[in-house]
Amino acid sequence: MTLRGGGVSRGPYATLNLGLSVGDEPAAVAVNRERVAAHFGLPIERVMRLDQVHGKRVRVAGLDPIGSEGDALIGDDPEWLLVVSAADCLPVLVHDPVAGAVAAIHAGWRGAVAGVVPAALNALGERYGSDPGRVNVWFGAAIRAARYQVGPEVAEAFRRADAPSAALSPDPLAPGRYRADVPTLVRAQLERGGVPGVRIFDSGVCTSADPRCYSHRRDAGRSGRHWAVIRAVPRA
Repeated sequence: MTLRGGGVSRGPYATLNLGLSVGDEPAAVAVNRERVAAHFGLPIERVMRLDQVHGKRVRVAGLDPIGSEGDALIGDDPEWLLVVSAADCLPVLVHDPVAGAVAAIHAGWRGAVAGVVPAALNALGERYGSDPGRVNVWFGAAIRAARYQVGPEVAEAFRRADAPSAALSPDPLAPGRYRADVPTLVRAQLERGGVPGVRIFDSGVCTSADPRCYSHRRDAGRSGRHWAVIRAVPRA
């Protein structure tokens, strides 16, 4: 996952902003994106990214067009770099070491309660024969519960999604408000889907607390975007 350093953007987007829809100069974003692609030895035309809409639609790298609407990407071709964009939402990366397939998932609270992560796991199984019991999963930087206050409508959505009790707690400093823990919700979904807990790795980084990160909430919307990226490993 990229952090803020290493790019050419300025102001609130300094320096490696990879989002085009946040108000940054398009030319600066283009340079930043090309730098990330070059780091992986690929041209920018081989970066598969999505028009993210906080849903659960899964797209396939090399099959669906770049910029397709969706919130999860799957693929097994090492000539594609799979990318999701975030600046508080939880990026989830998945690797199946046997099938060689990978997934990049954008899981904000809406996508998480809609089931975008289980949908991506199912798509990996249907298309590549991936077994949830053997995949490795990584959680990138995201806003964490200590800094993620939500209202009763989000709390109700968590309950409808059968979130574990640890994923939602009343905010002791704000009556009627709650602290939401998206990584805990997604971890529970993964384990219910057959992913062993020992195969789920969490960076533990909070975008709101860590100055290396962009944070839409912390910076009142004037913030850049990170990419969480994954690429299939060429098979012998």
